[in-house]
Amino acid sequence: MPEPSDKTGMQKAETTGKKDSPDKISDNSTDKDQKKDAKAAPGNPAKEHDPEELAVINELKSTDREVRAHEAAHVAAGGQYVQGGASFEYKTGPDGKRYAVGGEVQIDTSEVPDDPQATIEKMEVVKRAALAPKNPSSQDRSVAAAANRAQAQARIELQTEKSEENEDSSRKAAPKIDIKA
Repeated sequence: MPEPSDKTGMQKAETTGKKDSPDKISDNSTDKDQKKDAKAAPGNPAKEHDPEELAVINELKSTDREVRAHEAAHVAAGGQYVQGGASFEYKTGPDGKRYAVGGEVQIDTSEVPDDPQATIEKMEVVKRAALAPKNPSSQDRSVAAAANRAQAQARIELQTEKSEENEDSSRKAAPKIDIKA
């Protein structure tokens, strides 16, 4: 499966929990939205949930916490390269509340033009961001591997530049012998 990416070098680090037709929306939705949803039906008394529904609700709450923590770890570690924060996929539980069941964070994985050292440093941040969660997903590991490859290429470029500089300076520093006959 190809890595999610666009022409600008953006890649997504994702977390996905259980999905049953989730709605994909941005990170602007918070627990406040869930409270608002619960109040959306005025006059409806609080419904008692049977044990099966309570188990589903508890599972959704747990998944929601895990997904939010996972994506927050990406955002915290990604620093300036995170593009727009986290976005989440939601599922509505039997209690009418929406729970995050998946999410993603976009991070800029493009190389720094004409600066291999800066690329090496940037890719280090990208790798840390991708692997920051306690349990990185396969997509997270894929982003980290791509950053590792870009970092290795930048090291080769940097070494080549240094070798060329050394050759140039040794030619200039070579003693000149003036032979007159």
